[in-house]
Amino acid sequence: MFSAIARVFRTPDLRRKIAFTLAIIALYRFGAHIPAPFVDFPNVQECLRQSAGTQGLLSLVNLFSGGALLQLSIFALGVMPYITATIIVQLLRVVIPHFETLYKEGQAGQARLTQYTRYLTIALALLQSTTLVTVARSGQLFGATGIPECEQLLTNDAWWAQLLMIITMTAGTGLIMWFAELVTERGIGNGMSLLIFTSIAAAFPASMWAIWQSRGFEVFLLVLAVGIVVVALVVFVEQSQRRIPVQYAKRMVGRRTYGGTNTYIPIKVNMAGVVPVIFASSLLYIPALIAQFNMQPNAENEIPPWVSWIQQYFTNGDHPIYMVVYFLLIVGFTYFYVAITFNPVEVADNMKKYGGFIPGIRAGRPTAEYLDYVLTRITLPGSLYLGCIALLPLIALATVGANQNFPFGGASILIIVGVGLETVKQIDAQLQQRHYEGLLR
Repeated sequence: MFSAIARVFRTPDLRRKIAFTLAIIALYRFGAHIPAPFVDFPNVQECLRQSAGTQGLLSLVNLFSGGALLQLSIFALGVMPYITATIIVQLLRVVIPHFETLYKEGQAGQARLTQYTRYLTIALALLQSTTLVTVARSGQLFGATGIPECEQLLTNDAWWAQLLMIITMTAGTGLIMWFAELVTERGIGNGMSLLIFTSIAAAFPASMWAIWQSRGFEVFLLVLAVGIVVVALVVFVEQSQRRIPVQYAKRMVGRRTYGGTNTYIPIKVNMAGVVPVIFASSLLYIPALIAQFNMQPNAENEIPPWVSWIQQYFTNGDHPIYMVVYFLLIVGFTYFYVAITFNPVEVADNMKKYGGFIPGIRAGRPTAEYLDYVLTRITLPGSLYLGCIALLPLIALATVGANQNFPFGGASILIIVGVGLETVKQIDAQLQQRHYEGLLR
């Protein structure tokens, strides 16, 4: 292993790419700690120290920003606007025929879709930065009461000061997109995925240190051991796939023979990735958000019963009802997202067009039905796996007192393992192109 790593750094081209990637990551993390204009940085740090942070969708955004959201930095929004824009554009392919046509046009059409994603990212960043500045100005960003520092996060609440903060945070999102594209073109791996990886990995030491301080060294070692087992299981499931064999018939074009090869269609157990977890977290935050705007007492000086019910069951993630609903939403969204991203009819038509067939299955509609049958069966364990992994931070919240950014579970561990495996595979492929043995064996 160490000799393989040494070969990576002895290869000039790979060494330059890795150095460039690390430099961009360092700039990204540096920007995450630069406060936006008119932010009272000492008050923000004191509020972070005294409060328990925040929950719900803001907790997910804070996780993906590497803690920059609650620090109100210039990179406060992180990569979340880009993730949301990418998911929206992908879902719009089902609704808008023009988007589906662009997707099928190849590189030119996908470049146009990428441009649409950039525009939508800036629009979402503008909306989210406005919301963030408004919440920070109202003193409700941390959800803490009785802490004077949390009510005075801004040094100037004039309209022009808020406008400058919004423009700065939106420009920070655009700069993050540029960083990601530079890494994709001149570095190693997918730029946006690596920035997400960096943001989540940056929260690992603080989360583990919080467990050590609150529960002691024995619980810390237990959590670390469970984390190693969870990582191994996630790697195993993420690499698992159902390979459907495909044969291509031989055909003569002039004097040349084409086809006659055997290949397979890899259907992963977890085809949906981390998207169902993001969907479920966002949807569960909506009731708490609605209840937050209806906290005013009525004429009898009482909070409405439905608001109290939501506050009791859907605000804290350690309640069993919240966990059950969260799990069921993840399972449902997994089936929904897989049905959108993988079209058995389209795959069957492409196979038939190029003379491919599954042994024992007729081409055309029977092939599409067979693919749909296999996909439905393999999505069940994949959805259950996603639900169990997503519940780990909530179980840790209820048992060992960890926060919702518990490192070994949820979206964090899925992204860390997925991006890590993909990056190592790209490094290994580039080593093998240079006639080296590679990192993987």
